[in-house]
Amino acid sequence: MSKTETQHCLNCERTEHQIPLVALRYAGQEAWICSQCLPKLIHKPQQLAGKLAGAENMEAAPHAH
Repeated sequence: MSKTETQHCLNCERTEHQIPLVALRYAGQEAWICSQCLPKLIHKPQQLAGKLAGAENMEAAPHAH
């Protein structure tokens, strides 16, 4: 039986034992984000600059109101 590394949210650093995490791939890299930080990735990705490579260049999802 192999031991696996505990994954952390790229934004808040909570672990998969504390909150559900969603896996993502971007620019050839794998990362994890929690269910509570996912809206930040969708609506304000620039706030993840320094935590997700290239986030400062991402545009927010368009809003239909």
